[in-house]
Amino acid sequence: MEFQQLLDIVDSEPVFETGLILAGDVDAADIRRQLSRWTAAGRLHQLRRGVYSLASPYQKVKPHPFAVANALVRGSYVSLQAALAHYGLIPEAAPVVTSVTTGRPGRWETALGVFEFRHVKTSWLHGYRQLDLGAGQRAFVAAPEKALLDLVHLQAGGDDPAYLAELRLQNLDRLHLERLSELAEQSDSPKLRRAAQHIAALAHLERTEYETL
Repeated sequence: MEFQQLLDIVDSEPVFETGLILAGDVDAADIRRQLSRWTAAGRLHQLRRGVYSLASPYQKVKPHPFAVANALVRGSYVSLQAALAHYGLIPEAAPVVTSVTTGRPGRWETALGVFEFRHVKTSWLHGYRQLDLGAGQRAFVAAPEKALLDLVHLQAGGDDPAYLAELRLQNLDRLHLERLSELAEQSDSPKLRRAAQHIAALAHLERTEYETL
């Protein structure tokens, strides 16, 4: 396979799997050798085994980190600080894109960023939606309320008011507090119920401070 053939096949896909180019009557061993050569030459980024992206200047679309995260582990969704920063609920951008999965936990440091995956039980894999990221890219991302509860759930002492204060939560009017409370109740977790109450109090305080300005 020539590199131009690969470009024609991949086209505007920000991330692709080897299965995309191994379909049909092809020499799989030769293609894998070519992928290794193109990666070594800086034409491709290997994100994990079997998952690649075109390197600049060959890529037509710059891969969005959330789309990359979804491609690295199928069936996962972006959550925790990465999702909270996306929604403007915390002031800093997240240096690591953390996702939730029912599979193995893992961490990949790639040319496109650092991606971490946290394990949860199947019963906790809900509360996410597919977001339009622009440029034809979409990704599964936790709803704001679920992203916050995922963080509390997976963080030791996540319901501690001191920890919640350290997050410097903001724009809490963007949270659906009733939905937050419902999710906490459905979890049957005292930890999440306590956190939901603390967050509701923070939202009330933020609203009161805004009204007195």
